[in-house]
Amino acid sequence: MRRPAVLSLLAATTALTLAFAAPTRAAEDAVVIPAPAVDAAPASGIQTAVIAGGCFWGVQGVFQHTAGVVNAVSGYAGGTKATADYQTVSSGRTGHAESVEIKYDPKKISYGKILQIYFSVAHDPTQLNRQGPDTGTQYRSAIFTTSDEQKKVAEAYIAQLNGAKVFSKPIATKVGALEAFYPAEAYHQDYLTLHPNQPYIAYNDLPKVENLKKLFADNYIEKPTLVSASKATN
Repeated sequence: MRRPAVLSLLAATTALTLAFAAPTRAAEDAVVIPAPAVDAAPASGIQTAVIAGGCFWGVQGVFQHTAGVVNAVSGYAGGTKATADYQTVSSGRTGHAESVEIKYDPKKISYGKILQIYFSVAHDPTQLNRQGPDTGTQYRSAIFTTSDEQKKVAEAYIAQLNGAKVFSKPIATKVGALEAFYPAEAYHQDYLTLHPNQPYIAYNDLPKVENLKKLFADNYIEKPTLVSASKATN
């Protein structure tokens, strides 16, 4: 993700950029990986998963196209409420990671399947404190668990994937307990859907949604589940 000043520059130059051929591949390619050998037990009621994998625009966009997800909100986790704003988080000194809070129906999608999509198409889990063109601890790969069971599933899955050597490098994803999640500013929500022609989105994020459709066809939905729609029905 670009900083605020650069975001303005990108918006101003979008038309010029689109005059040229659009990129045909994402900054990070998807990786076909096995499903987790250990998954969460069947549960009732809406569950919560919080993950971080670089710029939250793309991660949110992927899970808004995932069946069983009832809401996916971009925000910040890992720091305090006082520093949970975009400009401050962008300093890389707050402890926050750009994150996505996923509310999901466990009868339609499991926690393990969410992690499989996260590791496979939503980001590159081998990158340390960066993702694609974005660098800094705010772009780190992290799983913020809400229960001991989630911690067990996440750690077992990372060990499974590392053991199978499905990635060319060890997974850098850190697993830790969620202390709090703070929703990001309104202009960050539904960003991929609202700005599909923005160069950053077109190059880095839209291919992730296409990879979701290709690799997880049974979990893909064409119409995204938007934050704005969720607010309208509440």
